[in-house]
Amino acid sequence: DDQIVPIMSLGGKGVISVLANCLPAETHEIASYCLEGDYKKAAELQLRLLEFTNDLFIDVNPIPVKEALNIMGKNVGECRLPLIRMEDAKIAKLFSSMEKLGLTK
Repeated sequence: DDQIVPIMSLGGKGVISVLANCLPAETHEIASYCLEGDYKKAAELQLRLLEFTNDLFIDVNPIPVKEALNIMGKNVGECRLPLIRMEDAKIAKLFSSMEKLGLTK
């Protein structure tokens, strides 16, 4: 997810995204800007979301994205074993980056 603009600027045609689970419109917007050749706007948006994007990979997927969706009020529940809840420090870091974007409930 942190490589959408670079890959698409080199000819990539789309995105398989973790970020899109939380921010589908914004992820679509980044890809659309790239497909239109407006890499400046795409990069600006990707950079604005970069801290949150990185925090979605702070632990094993899908643990952080499920935590993020729960923080957003989507109530997707907890991960099933063998996956376990993230450590409190990681949750705090994720929450902080989400709060900066106005994504917390």
